[in-house]
Amino acid sequence: MPDPKLRDKRILVTGGSRGLGRAFCVAFAENGARVAFTHTRADDDAQATIEATRTAGSEAVAFRTSVLDIPATTAMVKDLEDRWGGIDILVNNAGVTQNLPLALMEESDWDLVMDVNVKGTFLTSRAVLRGMIRRKGGVILNIGSLAGARMIEAPVHYCASKSALIGLTEALAKEVARYQIRVNCLAPGLLEDGLGRNLPDYRLADYLKHCSLHRVGTFAEVAEFAAFLVSDGNSYMSGETIVMDGGV
Repeated sequence: MPDPKLRDKRILVTGGSRGLGRAFCVAFAENGARVAFTHTRADDDAQATIEATRTAGSEAVAFRTSVLDIPATTAMVKDLEDRWGGIDILVNNAGVTQNLPLALMEESDWDLVMDVNVKGTFLTSRAVLRGMIRRKGGVILNIGSLAGARMIEAPVHYCASKSALIGLTEALAKEVARYQIRVNCLAPGLLEDGLGRNLPDYRLADYLKHCSLHRVGTFAEVAEFAAFLVSDGNSYMSGETIVMDGGV
């Protein structure tokens, strides 16, 4: 059996209690990592992720906190630094969206999506980066979206927030390269749940028509690829946005 690509790595995933976040936790555990994750939803979802991660071969640590809660984020990072001795990899996965046209969008709707998707990434990255800089090493993976990398029909504030992550990724990768820290962005297309599940039938059919593989992706496929992206086997990639959409 090959050596797990993430053996002994210490990974923090934001928004890890369900969906793609849970798949990340499981895939990282299967590849030998220790896993911690944040959540803001029901504790039973978090417990399901803990159990799935344990089954995959790792003990998970859960923190019920928002990525916008600065004191809680600071305390969480300190807890993990004390518990593990450091955080090697941060996956900024926490995000929200709303199916709203711009003409009906309130300022509060715009602020919510931009705050969670962009400001939350900034706040969590800032908290984790301080330890990475001290240790002169680390990896950050921002989870973007096809909607931020291509001109497709999607909520404007969601597209804007995911586009912002591409710029954040590029600028931050340049800034922290001298500390041997890599920063990349993974932008999936439609997946088996989440936004893809809530699309009207005609929009899903249009997506599948233009998708070379004629299907949506699975969480497991994206998570396993993410495990490679954050591994030492991918040591010469930084500042990149990788679109994983089945060939749209």
